[in-house]
Amino acid sequence: MKECVIVDGVRTPNGRAHKEKGWFRNKRPDELLSAVYDALFQRNPKVKPDQVEAVFVGTANQSGMCNDIARLGWLASGLPVNVATNGINQQCPSGMAATEHCARAIMCGEGDIYIAAGVEDMMNVPMGASIDFPPRIAKYFSPMELPMGMTAEKVAVQYKVNRQDTETMAYWSNKRAAEARDQGKFKNEIVPVEGVKDDGSPFLVEHDQWIRDDVNMEKMATLKPAFKPDGIVTAATSSPLTTGACALLLLERSKADQLGCKYHLKYKAGAMVGCDPTMMGIGPLFAARKVLERTGLTAKDIDVVELNEAFGTQALAVLRELGIEQNAPFKKTNLWGGALALGHPLGESGARVIITLNNIMKTDKKDAKLGLAMLCGGFGNANASIWEAVK
Repeated sequence: MKECVIVDGVRTPNGRAHKEKGWFRNKRPDELLSAVYDALFQRNPKVKPDQVEAVFVGTANQSGMCNDIARLGWLASGLPVNVATNGINQQCPSGMAATEHCARAIMCGEGDIYIAAGVEDMMNVPMGASIDFPPRIAKYFSPMELPMGMTAEKVAVQYKVNRQDTETMAYWSNKRAAEARDQGKFKNEIVPVEGVKDDGSPFLVEHDQWIRDDVNMEKMATLKPAFKPDGIVTAATSSPLTTGACALLLLERSKADQLGCKYHLKYKAGAMVGCDPTMMGIGPLFAARKVLERTGLTAKDIDVVELNEAFGTQALAVLRELGIEQNAPFKKTNLWGGALALGHPLGESGARVIITLNNIMKTDKKDAKLGLAMLCGGFGNANASIWEAVK
């Protein structure tokens, strides 16, 4: 079987999904995709756009400006019409699913150059936009337990996660993200994109908007529960509404060698799972267990972990149950911060965590052999993939 390697991965900064304060409030999601596509080809001139076999794009809410964003975003970028496109929806893991579909196609020999992307505009296409829930679902699950915040509260109860630990996690997520930003660690993955300040004046956005430089444990402790009067989940321990896009350039290994492209990681395996939608946040636990078992590995074999922090409750529960971490500051998880600080543009995040994992293993953790990326998703979707360093 052929091997799939990551030649490059880029993303826009993550912006607030806010009509008055969002840095990208004047941008469309297809424009953000254009920025990452252009960057991939500029940074990798030996790969020509018309050589791409197909582009897989993950998006959680495929309506409005994100309707068939895979095809329309590619065409709006002025890129070759002969390149096939495919929109992927697995809710939050959509970007990871797109990446895995590309990797598997390469490994099966169906093509040797693919782009996996993820995009979400949570301002122009809000969560739940145009959703028409099937009424019959109420026969199996309480509609009151399906909203994301309520699932995070349920996970907290069943896995005994307390508020203080989630706030400690949020504190370190922001601290690590700010340190990584200030030390220039994101420069290899973030593509500067023009945005607008609060007063409407244009400027070049070079870093993520949501990182809280003034994060404070005492202030977090005063916040009211966001979803349940007696709950523990607050705005500080929930991933914020975000807009952003990213893309990975994936090649068959011998093709990359032929073109003289450098790479550090190859795709080892992935696993998609479903779980109880009223406890959607625990899904990465089962996805990780499945892919570890599939590869004959254990959690102890994993050197670096990127786990999307949808909520502090679910992220801590997953890490504890896997035996990877107990509390923040983490030793090998989200070393450059996570979604509580960086933001979570739903369908983009599954690909973003792979891009960041790749860069951490190329720089801060050069001796690491195996990396694990994983995330939960709305209505009980979850995904995990393992990436192996190529020596």
